[in-house]
Amino acid sequence: MGRKYFGTDGIRGRTNVAPMTADVAMRVGQAAGTYFLRGDHRHRVVIGKDTRLSGYMMESAMVAGFTSVGMDVVLLGPMPTPAVAMLTKELRADLGVMISASHNPFFDNGIKLFGPDGYKLSDKAELAIERLMESRLDLIDAPRIGRAKRIDDARGRYIHFAKSTFPDHLRLDGLKVVIDCANGAAYQVAPDALWELGAEVIALGTSPNGTNINDGCGSTSPEMLRETVVASGANLGLALDGDADRLIVVDERGDMVDGDQLMALIALSQKQGGTLRGGGIVATVMSNLGLERKLGEHGLEMHRTAVGDRYVLEAMREKGCNVGGEQSGHIILSDYATTGDGLIAGLQVLAAIVEQGKPASELLHMFEPVPQLLKNVRFGGGAPLETDAVKAAIAGAESELGGRGRLVIRKSGTEPLIRVMAEGDDPIMVERLVDRICEAVAAA
Repeated sequence: MGRKYFGTDGIRGRTNVAPMTADVAMRVGQAAGTYFLRGDHRHRVVIGKDTRLSGYMMESAMVAGFTSVGMDVVLLGPMPTPAVAMLTKELRADLGVMISASHNPFFDNGIKLFGPDGYKLSDKAELAIERLMESRLDLIDAPRIGRAKRIDDARGRYIHFAKSTFPDHLRLDGLKVVIDCANGAAYQVAPDALWELGAEVIALGTSPNGTNINDGCGSTSPEMLRETVVASGANLGLALDGDADRLIVVDERGDMVDGDQLMALIALSQKQGGTLRGGGIVATVMSNLGLERKLGEHGLEMHRTAVGDRYVLEAMREKGCNVGGEQSGHIILSDYATTGDGLIAGLQVLAAIVEQGKPASELLHMFEPVPQLLKNVRFGGGAPLETDAVKAAIAGAESELGGRGRLVIRKSGTEPLIRVMAEGDDPIMVERLVDRICEAVAAA
């Protein structure tokens, strides 16, 4: 059965356009609530959101849905996605909800669901919820309607949790850190956590107004961060996205450090400290071949999955790895969290800098990336990857690459885009092959 609502990372789309409407959000609440009504205890759902204007509307709709089937609701307000996952488990809730479109502009929104263990739901569970959304649901009797309560100490709980992942014997005294919160969910918790650990903090993107989330700031627009790091003489810059499950780093020279470099640093640091499990890490098909080669030099394996941090996490659990993530900056450290957490990943990077006493520019560029190019082609409908012309272009590119590189072509799970990526030791060839495939897709 195909998926009507859920993509690779929950439900996402433009607000007030199906499926991202208040009506669908209420149906998700009713269906997910019904799915998790198990046992005779008082059932509870935790709901967090980022700072989008539409968050109020979607939150209210989901509260109506959950309470109408008998679930009590705990409202966290603006909180990072990993905080919602953590508090779902800590509060012994039956499920958790994050209302966010991550790094997308403010006019989009999304819904992510977590089980009682703090992990994102499986494909099987999401399909079951979709079936319930399409069915006639029984609403409960009036005396059993759920209640909603907003808790005021959610920020403090998450800050304490994040700080607990930083080594007890280390402090950030003497470090100047710029943190860009993308005017998103971490605009309060991230700067406070860094300050409490001793850092001198310069905070950017901490004035959300409902429409400026990810707007010229955050992990997808790091120019302001780079300029501020260099101008202020900071030791490091950290950029989060709208829901703070993604991290991009800027060294003291203003040079970018992506998720692949960060995974290499964390994995090799853990290997040296004897805490790396599974004999390697899990990454996606988009991670650079240079990362795979770097890990191989140290006897470590890199397991590749489909794009999406949920698939990374599934493979991590299957293979016993405690480090995984994506080039885009979703870093999952399962010793601490059940999903990507930009702040916690940033704290591990800072711990390595303090421990080794080296500048970020020397420590964070772990390997020379293999030339890689990714381009997106927007399409209006149909299945462009199934056309003969596109298939022929892909086959020709694979033949030309031979064993000297990789080719990844996939449909986005959240947007009407075909993503075309190629990498190889010859950058001219890589660009030529990507352009050829993109032209074929655009003409399909």
